[in-house]
Amino acid sequence: MPLTFETVDRGPVAFGFFNIESDMLLLEQCFFFAGLFCAEVAEAARGEDARRTTWSVQVIDRPEDIGDLMGAIRGERLVGFLGETYRRYPFPARDEDFRQQPEGHRTRAEFREMIAPFAEGREIPFELDPDAEEVRIGDHRFTRTGFGELVAYVWRGGWPRWRDGIRPDDVLAMRDAVERSGHWLFRDLVLE
Repeated sequence: MPLTFETVDRGPVAFGFFNIESDMLLLEQCFFFAGLFCAEVAEAARGEDARRTTWSVQVIDRPEDIGDLMGAIRGERLVGFLGETYRRYPFPARDEDFRQQPEGHRTRAEFREMIAPFAEGREIPFELDPDAEEVRIGDHRFTRTGFGELVAYVWRGGWPRWRDGIRPDDVLAMRDAVERSGHWLFRDLVLE
């Protein structure tokens, strides 16, 4: 489930997994796969103090096209992109089955197909500012600590966590790069 995280400039924003059968993440109206996030974090961990690149993401501008997450989870309001995902992959009937699936990368083609009618592909900036100790993702700026919370969320498998504690290879590679890094961005970040 997406959780709320603090930004420097916009207050709280939603970030996280939204369907346990996919490794797609949302950051407000931007959608991208965990593989991109993990690869960019790992590259930052191995890189220079300052970094500027772009991410190719899907953006849904209209809230009604995003849908109603809680309504979709309950199976009561299957509208927008989120409704489509829960139509195809309903919320599990048993509480113990509510776990982020480490095989979520296998559904990427399906999720790309489902989001296509609602979203537009865009390039958004990903920047590391060592002077301010901030990270920019699109229109959102995070403190070093705030960005570390996003990394830790993906490492844990969000809420409800990875099924059986099994993490995908890209998540493991991200953790390895972060743990070996001397980069200012990951100072004091512990992934448990």
